[in-house]
Amino acid sequence: MTLNKQIGQRLRSARLAHKYSLAELASRTRTLSKSRISNYEQGIRRMGIEEAQELSEALEGITPAYLLCLDDTSPLSEEEWQLIQRYRRTDGRGRALIQQIADNQGQYVVNRDKDARDNDQP
Repeated sequence: MTLNKQIGQRLRSARLAHKYSLAELASRTRTLSKSRISNYEQGIRRMGIEEAQELSEALEGITPAYLLCLDDTSPLSEEEWQLIQRYRRTDGRGRALIQQIADNQGQYVVNRDKDARDNDQP
């Protein structure tokens, strides 16, 4: 598979993970049209660094290096993407609850690690 096709597949996967149409993604960029993005996805045209940067900003959480196949590690797993999408769809009260749970979990991890270190000391 050509590099253009690999880049296109990554872009399409990232767009679909965000549940954006081509038109939606284009509207989230400053200069890219729907047809230009479609050309990138089909591997007809290779995006440059500036375009990758613009798309990564529109696809929050995706790096330009990942889009350009320079880094094979996606910044977020599918599970993390789903959690972010659920968070964005909830109201202010739901977001506050999610934040509270995350804060409590973070405190639990800190205390657990401290207890483990204390138990290891002579």
